[in-house]
Amino acid sequence: MKNTKNLALLALIAVAALVQISFVKNDLSKKALNWKTGVALYSFNKFSFAETIEKADSAGAKFVEGFFFHNLGKDFNGHAIPNLNDEEISKMKSMLDKKGIQMKSLYSGNGKNLEEWNTYFTFSKKMGIEFLTCEPEKKDWNLLDSLAGAYKMRIAIHEHAKGSSYYWHPDSVVAAMKGRPNIWACADLGHWVRSGLDPVKCLKTLEGRIICVHVKDLDGANNLKANDVVAGTGVLDYPAIVKELKRQNFNGMAYIEREGNWNNNMPDVKQALEYLSKLSR
Repeated sequence: MKNTKNLALLALIAVAALVQISFVKNDLSKKALNWKTGVALYSFNKFSFAETIEKADSAGAKFVEGFFFHNLGKDFNGHAIPNLNDEEISKMKSMLDKKGIQMKSLYSGNGKNLEEWNTYFTFSKKMGIEFLTCEPEKKDWNLLDSLAGAYKMRIAIHEHAKGSSYYWHPDSVVAAMKGRPNIWACADLGHWVRSGLDPVKCLKTLEGRIICVHVKDLDGANNLKANDVVAGTGVLDYPAIVKELKRQNFNGMAYIEREGNWNNNMPDVKQALEYLSKLSR
């Protein structure tokens, strides 16, 4: 009789556990993802700054990421982004404000020295930018953590594909972040898949330290030459990716980065933003 009671009790505990798991799964699927979606202006790199902002606005983006080597056009006297004077920075701010768009970050690549890094930080501080997306050399990790703290900003380490970036695998990003509170991660989902990695597993590796996501899609996985396609139409499993981001309570930036159809990809960006909006509900 005692054994029978014990078995019955174990059965009840098992049922309760299954019900609890079911509730958690259902709650997660209904939970909204509070990310902020926008576009990396590199998507429109063939156009002037004024034209890129017009395209971002037409696509419905409210947030953008600039890039340091942008040919800004005649409005900025041939100057590149980090070398703008105060008058030109005011002009850039005005262009963004008129469209109700915020530039939250700047892709700054890899600074060559302290002077160049300071130039990026100074420009970003004046613009109200919150973090630099970059791929620094290992020797600069401590320098950047210190500079980011001094400027009250953050660093987001970005990954390119295997063979073209030290940071192609998230373990390298983890190494850079260790003991450096101002260094975070920019999760480039497409480049992970290009390199043969599982983006959901990569997100888990970086859990708690992801500040932004670069959203792209590909026509093939584990292929360094895979072509970029509109987000939601390729091989990336975005429902699974979004489920993981919901689990992590991710509330950072998600930038569409459309690297194809260069001369007319605004409709692609708009389609991708609408796709992200549906997924996040």
